[in-house]
Amino acid sequence: MTEPTVAGRTGAAGRVTWLSDYGVYLALGVLLSFNLVFTPNFATVANLRLQLVQVAPVAIVALGMALVIGTGGIDLSVGSTMAIAAALLPLYLGYGPWPAIAVAVLAGAAVGLVNGGLVAYGIQPIVATLGLLVAGRGMALVLADGRLVEIFDPTLAAIGGGQVLEVPLPVLMALAVAAAAAFVLRCAAFGRRLLAVGGNRPAALLAGLPVRRTLVTVYVISGVLAAMAGVLTTGRQSASDPSFTGLLIELSAITAVVVGGTPLAGGRVRILGTLMGALLMQLIIATVIQHDLHDSTARMIQAAIIVAAVYAQRNRSGT
Repeated sequence: MTEPTVAGRTGAAGRVTWLSDYGVYLALGVLLSFNLVFTPNFATVANLRLQLVQVAPVAIVALGMALVIGTGGIDLSVGSTMAIAAALLPLYLGYGPWPAIAVAVLAGAAVGLVNGGLVAYGIQPIVATLGLLVAGRGMALVLADGRLVEIFDPTLAAIGGGQVLEVPLPVLMALAVAAAAAFVLRCAAFGRRLLAVGGNRPAALLAGLPVRRTLVTVYVISGVLAAMAGVLTTGRQSASDPSFTGLLIELSAITAVVVGGTPLAGGRVRILGTLMGALLMQLIIATVIQHDLHDSTARMIQAAIIVAAVYAQRNRSGT
């Protein structure tokens, strides 16, 4: 049997690395081409606007998830955090929309604080955040008495569906969060600490970096962004729905991050790739719906993409 040559192994490794880094752009191009050819009324301004508005909350959650994964962690509680924020809004709207939004965002920060505290003191991220995934959804249902509540508030409606210079406000918010995250990762000491913790936590500890504080801060950011996504979703729907707000969004967020080129092992974060990954997830859902397939098909495709992306990352790292 002929052994694979060094050049052959290098070429295969190079293709895996390329797919891991840029496969999301290739997949996005293929899916866009498919829809342009086979999906009626896909290439319209109204449809493009709808897709961007719908992907904005996913992108915001995914950006927070990217920072968490950059530390080598994961946050499964983001969907429940969105539900808690949605459940709190109608309870405090009597004090005005901005106080209600502030309470919802503070609740997201509190969830992140609990998650980060547990992770910082040795609980595995998947275990810590799994507990709040279950407990948080239950808390949201209790707060809302298990009911969907219709909301008629012009400020919330403007936040969820308004626009600035013809650009939907949720899209502008997602882009602002992405720009802030990119700036922090490239230019701020906190960003460098975050990547150092994800790249090699024992070395970060030996170097005297505030590892626990960094972990807590990252999970708080993730909780705040999830709560913001809950406010956006509630404003767009003009209703607080604790049962379905944010349901399974953690799957879309994790997929967007991983397929966007951020390794699950941590130490690196790709912001643009995460945005493209979120857009890819939204297009998969839109394609499935517009071709009259069951929406669970989209979840199965997302799960398959996660497996493929993790497999590519595993081969890339040589583990």
